[in-house]
Amino acid sequence: MTKHNGQRQGSPLRSMPPPSSFTPVTPHLAISPTVSVVVPAMNEAENLPHVFATLPQWIDEIVLVDGNSTDDTVAVAKRLRPNVKVVTQTGKGKGDALAAGFAACTSDIIVMIDADGSTDGREIINFVGALVTGADFVKGSRYASGGGSDDLTINRRLGNKVLTGIVNVMYNTKYTDLCYGYNAFWARHLDVLNLDCDGFEVETLMNVRAAKAGLKVHEVPSHERNRIHGESNLHVVRDGFRVLKTILKEWRRQPSPAQPEPTATPAADRGVA
Repeated sequence: MTKHNGQRQGSPLRSMPPPSSFTPVTPHLAISPTVSVVVPAMNEAENLPHVFATLPQWIDEIVLVDGNSTDDTVAVAKRLRPNVKVVTQTGKGKGDALAAGFAACTSDIIVMIDADGSTDGREIINFVGALVTGADFVKGSRYASGGGSDDLTINRRLGNKVLTGIVNVMYNTKYTDLCYGYNAFWARHLDVLNLDCDGFEVETLMNVRAAKAGLKVHEVPSHERNRIHGESNLHVVRDGFRVLKTILKEWRRQPSPAQPEPTATPAADRGVA
């Protein structure tokens, strides 16, 4: 409602999308945007049954990025979800895998989770809910009220705190968690994020570029669990320095302009019913 020459005038309301465009989530909730989930994996055959069991059935697309696994990762994924889209990674590293997975997505919303069982797919609704109610980019936080971690060591916790503080000062953000791999965003912002890194610094790169582009960033609490099987490829000191290098490098880089919300398609309503 606005005022013009002292008179109240109402702006025209956008028409609701047809009921057929909404995907049921619960008996009381439905969403109109489509959702893709990207799962980068290398030799995670033992963990995928646990990971896929937490993914909601209403997800439109699962994109598994296989890092040339030597176990049955791909076969297990296809057995669990016959309609899974498998992308074979040609490069190396988590950043490269995510870039390949994002490029293969066809949905309005993209969610990224880990294949080791540390991220809970049942939390995806919280990320999607924040997006359809106004956010451009949603990041999980282990430090937000309601979040937590079973896996953070003292060194990782300290390093994350220091790096998060540096980003908050340099980029005028209020992040509580920087180095966490559970994030979601509107696919139209892929050009802004423009992933061009290989390693675990990818989460930091995304968070920094989202802030520099002026995207509406929202944090949701998330609980990180321990890896179920296998060992992590994360090295605290090495990857910590890569994150710091990324933070400083981005300071000198010009941000890309954010893409406006489209208005010509039914999905543009981004509604929740």
